[in-house]
Amino acid sequence: MNSLAAYTVAMSESLKQYMKELGVAARAASRVLAAASTQTKSAALLAIAEATDKARAEIKQANALDMAAAQENGIDQPLIDRLLLDDAGIDHMIEGIVQVDALADPVGEISGLRYQPSGIQVGKMRVPLGVIAMIYESRPNVTVDAASLSIKSGNACILRGGSEAFESNQAIGKCVAEGLAKAGLPMTAVQLLNTTDRDAVGELLTLDEYVDVIVPRGGKGLIERIMRNSSIPIIKHLDGVCHVYIDAQADVSMAADIAFNSKVEKFAVCNALETLLVHTQAAPLVLPELCRRFQAAGVEVRGCELTQQIVTQVTPAVENDWYEEYLGPVLAVRVVDGLDQAIAHINQYGSQHTDAIVTTDYAQARRFITEVDSASVMVNTSTQFADGFEYGLGAEVGISTDKIHARGPVGLEGLTSQKYVVYGNGEIRHR
Repeated sequence: MNSLAAYTVAMSESLKQYMKELGVAARAASRVLAAASTQTKSAALLAIAEATDKARAEIKQANALDMAAAQENGIDQPLIDRLLLDDAGIDHMIEGIVQVDALADPVGEISGLRYQPSGIQVGKMRVPLGVIAMIYESRPNVTVDAASLSIKSGNACILRGGSEAFESNQAIGKCVAEGLAKAGLPMTAVQLLNTTDRDAVGELLTLDEYVDVIVPRGGKGLIERIMRNSSIPIIKHLDGVCHVYIDAQADVSMAADIAFNSKVEKFAVCNALETLLVHTQAAPLVLPELCRRFQAAGVEVRGCELTQQIVTQVTPAVENDWYEEYLGPVLAVRVVDGLDQAIAHINQYGSQHTDAIVTTDYAQARRFITEVDSASVMVNTSTQFADGFEYGLGAEVGISTDKIHARGPVGLEGLTSQKYVVYGNGEIRHR
């Protein structure tokens, strides 16, 4: 074996050992955290918030290094914008920690306790999942969100942020470790990978002896890679092909405002509107003015044949447009002949993420929320509300379009499971 090959093998073995050590430490810390009181976890969160506030200069200095490297490496401006951590961004991180601390602690909650004919009582108790590994890109504030939710839900976590935010994440990680230590909890309850080696992700995905769930948060390519290679269960969503359906019985002004906000409030988010569906009776009333608003906001409208007949200066839509998650200023518009066609379109082309109906007809609304197979279904409101803060969950580790174990925005409850608890008073079983 030549020296380069020997060095590569040694590095590979060293990385394997490092990742295993992280897993072993996380599993041990998870036992401590699972038994920690709400008061102890609260003390840790507040200490993390305090440490983050005091470390503003260090965090901004580390972030400046990441920003400079991103500029040098020609990273796209939207990604650079997400990477920035100024005082407002640090304030937002601290606010997120405090909001998580204020949420009810789900761990230990017993529900459904009932007597059986034998005399025993059977119920379910909410418990932590154990060890969560989160793999994410760009936004360094995700480090604090993931750490806060993991601590509050009694889970240990292993965090692998994007290489473009490495310095920022390490600075934030020091604040988390300081807060954990101050509360008397193991600092290994939250561990950040200290390497940008891409092979570390591959090793992490094999640690099924120590890690209970993987949460990927990033682009479709990252999530597809994790789905292909993970031997550990995953909480994830791939696409956010979200719809708004404007019914014949919709309030025209309300419908226009909801559709516009669903698309334009933020383009590059997974809950942004990508395809607008409009009933044939509503289309002539709502589309001309709404499309003018979209075009004034810089949005390219791609429409079906009926849309093109109603609105000029619309790009013809093709079949692939109905599947597309644009994450930018492009919108597909289709005129449909009623609720049946709208539901069929969403269930065929959608990604089971977030879909909304605008209508004053209760029966139509009820059918929509029953028959549309998505993680969030909405009536008369913007799809942009589909996130943890707006749902009252505080920060979130992501949004799941799976049906098992968590669905929709994943907050504290999504990071827990339930186990059966049985109470008796000396009962024994006789077959």
